[in-house]
Amino acid sequence: MTKPKILYVEDEVFLGKIVKESLESRDFQVTMVSDGNEVMQAFESFSPDLVVLDVMLPNRDGYELGTLIREKNTQIPILFLTAKTQTEDLLRGFQAGGNDYIRKPFSMEELIVRIHNLLKLTQEGNSSPSIPGEADKIPIGQYTFFPVKYELRRQEHVRKLSHREAELLKILAQHHNQTLERKVILQQLWGDDSFFNSRNLDVYITRLRDYLRDDPAVQIITLKGVGYQFTW
Repeated sequence: MTKPKILYVEDEVFLGKIVKESLESRDFQVTMVSDGNEVMQAFESFSPDLVVLDVMLPNRDGYELGTLIREKNTQIPILFLTAKTQTEDLLRGFQAGGNDYIRKPFSMEELIVRIHNLLKLTQEGNSSPSIPGEADKIPIGQYTFFPVKYELRRQEHVRKLSHREAELLKILAQHHNQTLERKVILQQLWGDDSFFNSRNLDVYITRLRDYLRDDPAVQIITLKGVGYQFTW
């Protein structure tokens, strides 16, 4: 069985060595980079299955690198590491293409769980579609959603979605005009309904609303204390 390949970007060499060895002991193949200027070259040559990306790096920060990586590969999972705690930093990480976010200091067990979850979601996203016809397209008002391609189209405009954005939009579309409980979404996207993941969900819902704003008939309605209803 092929070991999953992880590009691990961390400028704290001592911490990086511990994490790298721990990941390798869990049957991951790991390449570690500590300089922001070396990340894209390593990404191209190593072809990882997932990127664990520290925010604070010499020469290039993680946000810039996340954006560059996402431009080259729309589907690869990106997990940000940071000591920052502000909500705006969290939002910036997602805007830079991140799929998940973990704050320092973190436990190895939490990191491993998040990595496995992201890899699982990627594999599921590349597997056979679960509703009829979705391999081709899903009409959403004036938009057409292509789940396999991670694309949302309206007329000539094409928006590339991140893996997590596409998975959330797929779940919402599967429950068109139905009440969808918040905890159900959290379980499907992250495997748990923790406060941290709940905040992540808020970010993604806001982003999808922004992407769909040009068709007023398309609405992601918040049902306070319950969840959402996706209508068009």
